[in-house]
Amino acid sequence: MVRPAMSASQALHAARAAGVELHLDGDDLVLKASAPPPPEVLDLLSRHKAEILPLLRPGGGGWSSDDWQTFYDERAGIAEFDGGLTRADAEARAFACCVGKWLDRNPATSTQRRCLACGGGDHAHDPLLPHGTDVTGHVWLHSGCWPAWYARRNAEAVAALAAIGIEERKIHL
Repeated sequence: MVRPAMSASQALHAARAAGVELHLDGDDLVLKASAPPPPEVLDLLSRHKAEILPLLRPGGGGWSSDDWQTFYDERAGIAEFDGGLTRADAEARAFACCVGKWLDRNPATSTQRRCLACGGGDHAHDPLLPHGTDVTGHVWLHSGCWPAWYARRNAEAVAALAAIGIEERKIHL
């Protein structure tokens, strides 16, 4: 039976599931575990080292995959143990927190008085509105352009988080 190829983020996930902590020392991948990792995990890490190194380095938002994993784990633990949610719902809540944090740490900006989505200017029937904060700057959008633009930004966050091994979870109803 042929197994599908694993990605670097899946290799990271497998290592963490096996109790392996990963850190960088320059271009060296440093492993720390309470017991020797399974040979399959070591093989995955070896095969994907070149793709794993950038995942462990801080990205455009200044956080490494370890930083994101810590943030996710903390949010899931708080939601489960302090909030009384099931583990699945706590993980879904933690993922939503990660999406929000990614959007905060990777702000979009646009030139004043141009819609970031369509490039158009003010319209009498659909004026440009600022979205954002004073700290990160504003994005100018028409109210009609906002839903699609925001959906694309969320999809961008989901994809960026998946690339570092934090997969989307849905709340169970």
